Amino acid sequence: MSHRNLEYLNKRRIIYRQSPLTDVPTETFDWGNYYATGTYQCYELFRSKAKITTYKSLKWHLIVLWYLNPKLDPDSFDELAKIICDKFNGFVTFNVTPQLRKNIVYDVSMYDLEIPPKNRSRKIIFDEFCGLGLVDKMKIVGKMVGRHKIITPDDVYERMLEIHDFGENITWKKIAHLLKCSVRTVLRNIDNELKKEKELLNQNNEEI
Repeated sequence: MSHRNLEYLNKRRIIYRQSPLTDVPTETFDWGNYYATGTYQCYELFRSKAKITTYKSLKWHLIVLWYLNPKLDPDSFDELAKIICDKFNGFVTFNVTPQLRKNIVYDVSMYDLEIPPKNRSRKIIFDEFCGLGLVDKMKIVGKMVGRHKIITPDDVYERMLEIHDFGENITWKKIAHLLKCSVRTVLRNIDNELKKEKELLNQNNEEI
């Protein structure tokens, strides 16, 4: 299955996206919000077309689902995990055995829901129905990020996701253009994890 079975989640009103709850945006626009220092409170599962490719990522997704849906009872959460872990439903790229799923669900059930799951910082959050296309979004990104000369790994990652969301191949040159800096500056602000993420996102585009 090439597309995710989000119908199951939507029918059961499973929350898989959440805007910042207490962080106040530095500026608000008709297209969304800007956080000068970033916010860790934005959770947008299944935002891009990229699928879950590792055990670590799968566990993180399930922890976030558990955190965003604290009223789910154990049986309901286990059923949700079955849907996410079934390769046919389009969420994961690898086979998850019943025993592995059972182990993951147990680990997730031990998670303290009072602690927000580890998350990447976001500075620019577009409203889901802002109606803007790639070109317009990229212009806004360039304008907002261009206000500051300091480039962070989170800035690079955000640009990667935005390029990927529109089905384009991610390159360091495109990211540098959006950040209004040199490719060398981009490469100085990435680690092996971001390099791997770039490869995985591009691979997913090719498969879809």
